[in-house]
Amino acid sequence: MDFSQTPITFILIALNVVASLIGFSNTTFMSKGLMWPYLVKRENQYYRFVSSGFLHADFMHLFFNMFTLFFFGSNIEQYFNTIFPMGQLWYILLYFTGMIVADLPSYSKNKDNPSYKSLGASGAVSATVFASIIFNPWSKIYLYGFISMSALLFAVLYIAYCVYMGKRNSDNVNHDAHLWGSIYGLVFTFALVAVMRSDILPIIMEELKNPAILGR
Repeated sequence: MDFSQTPITFILIALNVVASLIGFSNTTFMSKGLMWPYLVKRENQYYRFVSSGFLHADFMHLFFNMFTLFFFGSNIEQYFNTIFPMGQLWYILLYFTGMIVADLPSYSKNKDNPSYKSLGASGAVSATVFASIIFNPWSKIYLYGFISMSALLFAVLYIAYCVYMGKRNSDNVNHDAHLWGSIYGLVFTFALVAVMRSDILPIIMEELKNPAILGR
């Protein structure tokens, strides 16, 4: 995979890495960028819906999200470029609207809670993951370089992890955004296919009928 094939994915990863590394060593930068529903409501700081999506809690959080974005983001960028006119524009729209929509439930629940804060690319990455598996759910990937599984199984485990961590509520990561981002990614992509390329819907449905849990 080279830059010329998937430039948007590489740019998004670079932005996440740079912003997160700055935030790791600059608490003021981190505080001004993370999702803080209480301030969003009272001071109209709506930019936090986007800025928080480029910040991460630690290196593991950043690595896991960027590893996932590299694999699935590269795939969906190529799929969109092949299938849709202005494919990269649709990919950018998926990423940023997924980031925003995934934060809306948490914002609604916590807009009067001054102690609630969150951060991470969870919503945008999850939207990308589930958009990608629509086109090739049984493709083989290697988790940690040696654990073989299908893209669909990886996506399920990814969401299960985030639901579990969301229930623990032991960090500032908005794990709930994974769930809502995933749902949004499915809805966005199915709607896009239905409106612009309804001819490939039967192909997508047929692929789902031939499972390969460990990938092929």
